[in-house]
Amino acid sequence: MLSDSDIELAELAGAFIHELKNHISTLNLNLQILAEEFEEAQNPRERRVLDRIQRLQGECSRMVDVSNDFNRFARLVNLNSRPERIDKILGEVLDFFGPTARANNIEVRTFFPSDLPLVRLDSEVFKQAILNLFLNAFQALPIGGEITIQVNIEQNHCVLRIIDTGHGMPPEVVSRVFKPYYTTKPGGSGLGLATTKKIIEAHGGSIGVESEPKRGTCFTISLPLLNEVTG
Repeated sequence: MLSDSDIELAELAGAFIHELKNHISTLNLNLQILAEEFEEAQNPRERRVLDRIQRLQGECSRMVDVSNDFNRFARLVNLNSRPERIDKILGEVLDFFGPTARANNIEVRTFFPSDLPLVRLDSEVFKQAILNLFLNAFQALPIGGEITIQVNIEQNHCVLRIIDTGHGMPPEVVSRVFKPYYTTKPGGSGLGLATTKKIIEAHGGSIGVESEPKRGTCFTISLPLLNEVTG
């Protein structure tokens, strides 16, 4: 549960981002009008102008994406949690992710016990966290590979592991991977894994990562079982 000051700061950040996106939209609209003036460029100078306009439009789109990522990170407040089966939620995310994985030669393997107990989750918010981890694994497998998803019950917790056979990460990256705005990916906002960590901790859980270069990565999420939450 966040404090009143945290909630107020999140609301202020959300209002700021909304205002910023309004200005970006105005800028992008004017760039679109300007691009139409040079749509049929007749000489090298006009083609250079059109190229620069299109680059600016791309930067506007990038700013909107970064703003949306920040908004999701900053405005995570109270959750609408209820008893859920984690394997059901994972299955729904896999239904969404599966076609993309198959198209990119990625095999997804799942190991779920048949009698999993309930955990208390905000399913829509939790799906966002899992999708971030799937996308991270996907990006680590540019030429295909395997993603393994395991769920076990360990010491009154539901433990989820997402393991990929990708390129892995060196220790200096592993130590910073959950920090906001830290990224090694061109064009990345550095908020995906930071948001995932914030979501897991808002559910009373924890997340960790193990990785080595050329040996893949394993993200481990631990969530308290329902009876541990409610007592």
